[in-house]
Amino acid sequence: MPTVSEIPNANAELRSGTRMGDLLANYPGAQRALFARYHIGGCQSCGFQPNETLGEVCARNENLPVAEVIDHIVEQHRGDEKIFIDPAQLKALLDRADNEHRVSLLDIRTREEFEAVNLPGARLFSNDLTSEIFGTWDKNSDIVVYDHTGTRCLDAAAYFIGHGFGNVKALRGGIDAWSQEIDPSVARYRVEFDE
Repeated sequence: MPTVSEIPNANAELRSGTRMGDLLANYPGAQRALFARYHIGGCQSCGFQPNETLGEVCARNENLPVAEVIDHIVEQHRGDEKIFIDPAQLKALLDRADNEHRVSLLDIRTREEFEAVNLPGARLFSNDLTSEIFGTWDKNSDIVVYDHTGTRCLDAAAYFIGHGFGNVKALRGGIDAWSQEIDPSVARYRVEFDE
């Protein structure tokens, strides 16, 4: 697994003037980290806008010390890095899979995106699948969660890990990175709200 320093933009300097949109782009688990410790960003009353700065968000949330908040985000990010799997690592894992050792791919994109393009063998995440996973799957199952660009799959993987599943990964860069790095036959696309 790469270290934080080997990840593009992962060492983007966080400071009071960092815009929240940039923060979330460089530290994908930051919103989860902010909500867990400070109750920031989980609902409308404690939410923030992408163009707000970290300093502004801290100021209106009981004048939280920006340095403390930055330290917490970076610390959580280091833990999140252990959850990511790169496309090449996933390919190697899939290549080694057999009848006794399989890898379950969970696609958390919309049904329309899934029907347009998906990874072979992937299953579209749904309420029924969630019930199946929690009701019948071995907690040691190898599970890889992916989305379009890798921005939401980390939280989904963390959800499963929080429920006792020990071998869950999030595909860094999502299906878009898979297409660019592993299989160009997987069509790339843009979603208007991704921007």
